[in-house]
Amino acid sequence: MSATTWTGGPLSERATCVLAPNPGVMTLEGTNTWLLRAPGGSDVVVVDPGPADDGHVSRVLQAAAADGGRVALVLLTHHHRDHAGAAEAIAGPTGAPVRGGGHGALADGERVDLADLSVEVLATPGHTADSVSFLLRADGLLLTGDTVLGRGTSVLAWPDGNLTDYLRSLDRLAAAVREGLVSRIAPGHGPAVDDPAGVLSGLRQHRLTRLQEIRSAVEGGADDVDELVTAVYGTHLGADRRRAATMSVRAQLDHLGIVLDREPG
Repeated sequence: MSATTWTGGPLSERATCVLAPNPGVMTLEGTNTWLLRAPGGSDVVVVDPGPADDGHVSRVLQAAAADGGRVALVLLTHHHRDHAGAAEAIAGPTGAPVRGGGHGALADGERVDLADLSVEVLATPGHTADSVSFLLRADGLLLTGDTVLGRGTSVLAWPDGNLTDYLRSLDRLAAAVREGLVSRIAPGHGPAVDDPAGVLSGLRQHRLTRLQEIRSAVEGGADDVDELVTAVYGTHLGADRRRAATMSVRAQLDHLGIVLDREPG
C-alpha cells in the first residue's frame, strides 16, 4: 500500500478511480468511485458512484465520457450512502441500469458481461449483509467496497454486519488470491492494496485478536457494551470511532455467543 496520500487516478489497464470529496475518519481520503473500461472500448461500468455530491457526479460523468465512452452499467458493492448515494444521479442522464445495494439483484458467482468487459460477482457479506466484491480477471483486480480498505479495518455495521460472515468472506478472498485470480485490491476507501495475501491474513488475525480481548474483558468482569468498548479500544476514541467500536463489539459478542448481564445505561 502506498504511504502517500491517495488521490485516485488510473490503477490498471481497465480501472481508474475518481475520488469523492468526502474525506473523514470512516471514509479515509474519500469514497473511491471506480470506472471500468476495456482498452479501446466504449462501455464504462461505474462501481460505487459515491455520495450524492453534484461536483463528484459531474467529474464521474466527464471521466466516463472521455474518448467517446458511455456509462453502460452502475454496480454497487453495498447500500451505504457514501457508496450508493449518487447512483440515480449517474443512472438518470445515462440510462444505465443500477445493480446491487438494494437495486437490481446480483447473484453470487454471476458474470456481468458487456460488449468488451467482464466482471464477476463475489458475495462477501460481513461489513453489511449485502456486501459484494467484483473481480476483474483481466487485470487480476478485486474491487472490495468496504470489505477490505486501503488501510485500517472495516466497521462491521451490526446487526446488518456480521463477524461470522466477515471471517468467511476474508477466507474466500484469500482463496482467490491463492488461486492466482487476484494480484491487487481496489478498495472502497484508501489506496490500492498491493499485497492482498498479507493484508487479508492481517485482517483475519486482527479480528481473532479482538475476539480474545473481548473474552478476556468479559472474564475480567466487564458486563456491558460500554465497558467492553473502553476495555478493548481505550478511552481516547472520538464519538465516530466509539460508535464504530460499539458496533464491532456487538458483532464480536454475537459471534462468540456471549449474552451480557446488562445493556449500557
